[in-house]
Parts: sequence; structure tokens; C-alpha cells
Amino acid sequence: MKNPDIHADRILILDFGSQYTQLIARRVREARVYCEIRAFDVDADALEAFAPKGIILSGGPESVFEASHVRAPQAVFELGVPVLGICYGLHTMTQQLGGRVESCRRREFGYAQVRARGHSQLLRDIEDHTSDEGFGLLDVWMSHGDSVTTMPEGFKLIASTDNAPFAGIA
Repeated sequence: MKNPDIHADRILILDFGSQYTQLIARRVREARVYCEIRAFDVDADALEAFAPKGIILSGGPESVFEASHVRAPQAVFELGVPVLGICYGLHTMTQQLGGRVESCRRREFGYAQVRARGHSQLLRDIEDHTSDEGFGLLDVWMSHGDSVTTMPEGFKLIASTDNAPFAGIA
């Protein structure tokens, strides 16, 4: 039996300065998927040359409301591959694709329970608990001061918390 090419399915992680970017990469690799971390401002040619099967936009310390906030390269959304935005990555993706992000009345920092919605393939078979309604529940750590309030056109809700009604969209 031939060994599969570990580079055939590759994930690119764009780093927006999250303290957890290396942990994200580790978890992807533990799933036996090749990944690399690059700076958020990678150019379109490098994106295309890497040929990812998916892209992860990390979190970061910024807010999309800061005058100097950074954005994902537009080419990320034109490659035709799935893009997962985590925290700041979700916020910039939402804003760049026409959704709405607002400052939270109350920062969320610490333990939260994410409710899986819509039985998304992304969240299938991963749960720490199950709600009375049958939704998967994930115990997570959240730290953010902004929140998605309107999804971009064509997206659907896949996860929420008590303080973040749009914690996961696809």
C-alpha cells in the first residue's frame, strides 16, 4: 500500500496575531492534515501557488473598528475554497463580504458553551455535550469585544453562544 501524499490536502492558516495560531496549526496537524502558517497579508500569487484546500483566518488582538485594522487579502475569497474565520478572522471576513459586525455591549472573555446549529459538516461529530433539543454543545474559551450581527448574503448560522448569536456561520 502506498503512503498518501501528505501535501495533497493542505490548509493555509493566515495569522492576524492570535496567541493561539500555533495551537490551531497543531490541531490541524493532529488531524493528519498538512498546514502552514503565513502572515495575513500574503500576496495573491503566493496563495495560488500554495494551492490550499481550505484557509483558516486566525483571531487577533485588533477590532475591525480600529482605524488601522487589517483585512484578509481579497484573493482569499476568490480561490473557491472553504474559509474558516476564527474570532477576528470571522469578523473581518463578515465585514469584507457584506455582513455586519458591531461592538459588544459586554466583552466576552472566558468559558462559553457553543451550540451547534443546522447540523453543519464542519461541526458534525464534535461535541462535549448535547442540549435538550439535540444540538451538539462545545465547551470553548472565547475572548472578543465585537460580534457578528448580520451574516453576509448566502451564509447560514451554524453555531451560537449566549453572547454571540452568530458565533459560527458558513
